[in-house]
Amino acid sequence: MNLAEAPLNTTWRVLRISPAKAAPERANHLEEVGFLPGELVSVLAHGFPGQDPLVVRVGLSTFALRRDEALSVQIETKDADA
Repeated sequence: MNLAEAPLNTTWRVLRISPAKAAPERANHLEEVGFLPGELVSVLAHGFPGQDPLVVRVGLSTFALRRDEALSVQIETKDADA
C-alpha cells in the first residue's frame, strides 16, 4: 500500500520509498524530510478539489505532499515488525 491510498487519520509505518523510474531523485528528497523506514506517518487531510495535495504528518513534522510524491511512500501497518 502507498501513502496516497491511506485513509485519513490512521497511523502507518513507512516501509520504503519506491519512486517512479522517471523521478529517481524523489527518494532522496523524501528521505531528507523524514520519510525513513520505520517512521510513523498519517494523512491528515486532502486538498480540494482533486484531493491534491495531501497534508501528511511524519514523526513530529507536517508536510504538504503532492499525490505523485505520496505514491512513492510504501507503508505498512504500524504494528508490523520494523
